[in-house]
Amino acid sequence: MNLILIPGLWLDASSWNDVIPDLERAGHRVHALTMPGLGAPASESADIGIRDWVETAVGAIDGVTGPVVVVGHSGGGNVAWGAVDARPERVARVVFVDTVPPPAGSGISEFEVVDGVIPFPGWDFFPDEDVEDLDEATRARTAPLTRSVPARVPTDPIELGNPSRFTVPVTLLMGSLDRETLESELDNWGPYGEEFRAIESADVVRIDSGHWPQFSTPERLARLIIAALAG
Repeated sequence: MNLILIPGLWLDASSWNDVIPDLERAGHRVHALTMPGLGAPASESADIGIRDWVETAVGAIDGVTGPVVVVGHSGGGNVAWGAVDARPERVARVVFVDTVPPPAGSGISEFEVVDGVIPFPGWDFFPDEDVEDLDEATRARTAPLTRSVPARVPTDPIELGNPSRFTVPVTLLMGSLDRETLESELDNWGPYGEEFRAIESADVVRIDSGHWPQFSTPERLARLIIAALAG
């Protein structure tokens, strides 16, 4: 398989470095992406939005031949779902890492804008359950890898309009949620629940991790991605 790896906010292709070797040893061709405008000042990134990130992922799909699996972590899941919407006939499966498929018109989240961009807010910004498996050494090693994102990207509404996206098999690798718990929560998330229930084939697998398993448990994440590819 060709694996298109889409990082979450503030991260680039290198965030997958500890996961990629196991994926490649399993015989897959890995294409980790760095999204446009990452780390760029507002003077260079003010016009970059989620559509540009989706187009980057679509370009990666178009640039390879053979089966494609799209993997999106966190906010990268919005990008992955947008790319699947654009190219459902090319994607054999989409894997969401601790996130869910977004409904049309939704954004990722809101964060403080500083000097026209959104800097990484630091590990202490996030809830304990997201970061409790990141020890001090891991936090110190990974925080310098983060870069600002264009101000529009987290809040731009995702454009979706192709119902064929629902025919693409989906695997949700959730940090701390099993299927029963996830579905219970989605019942309270309005259109997110509707989007999930419209998918014809969706598996939910608990990772037993925080929100950044590519840093805290990369071997396990790689193993679960490989298992997802086997259906």
